[in-house]
Amino acid sequence: MIRRFYKEVTLGEAPGGGWQVLLDGRGVKTVGGAPQMVPTRPLGEALAAEWRHQGEKIDPRSLPLRDIADYAIDMVAPDRAAVAKGLVAYAETDTLCYRADPDEPLHARQQAEWEPLLAAFERAHNLALVRVSGVLHRPQPPETLGRLEARLRALDPFALAGVEAMAKLAASLVTALAALDAAQEEEPLALWRAVSLEEEWQAELWGRDAEAEERRARREADFLRACAFARMARA
Repeated sequence: MIRRFYKEVTLGEAPGGGWQVLLDGRGVKTVGGAPQMVPTRPLGEALAAEWRHQGEKIDPRSLPLRDIADYAIDMVAPDRAAVAKGLVAYAETDTLCYRADPDEPLHARQQAEWEPLLAAFERAHNLALVRVSGVLHRPQPPETLGRLEARLRALDPFALAGVEAMAKLAASLVTALAALDAAQEEEPLALWRAVSLEEEWQAELWGRDAEAEERRARREADFLRACAFARMARA
């Protein structure tokens, strides 16, 4: 941690569009040295709030939105197409598509909780996803992967960075895109809890471990934060 070096946190709007946090009038830059300019005021205000909440010393761990913004500007923006292409791999092994064997009790619960989500996603995006019982991999249709890649390419770097973070945490591109497009505020949390079904199933069977529950809570918070970042970038 380093000592706080600023007193005032404000938000500036660039003449050509975009918002930048100002520390004592000086614009925040990314790790790569670029101006940390974000596309919407709500996202800019959220970034400014992180800086305002710092105490006498700055704790880098308490600036997670700043980290996502840096990643979006320094890493995603220069090659958005490559990031989109890499993300499609999560659709190939999407958690929601891989179910237990039909004779296992878990399968019925997966079917009840996951199938409505998957079917709604297919309708919304006009595509079809292959469901798999067991652990053997089955490829998704090339047309489906192509549609998903086109959807990802259409996102701006900030929304794409948030979707990437969500997909990695959930091991599910379907969940990440559904959370981004959710109409109701509570939907992203419901989606996260649905995709965490297998962990919950194991906890119900074998009991809850304090450390495991703490890890799950951190991952849930990270997922919701990434979702909020992506949605604020499109506000």
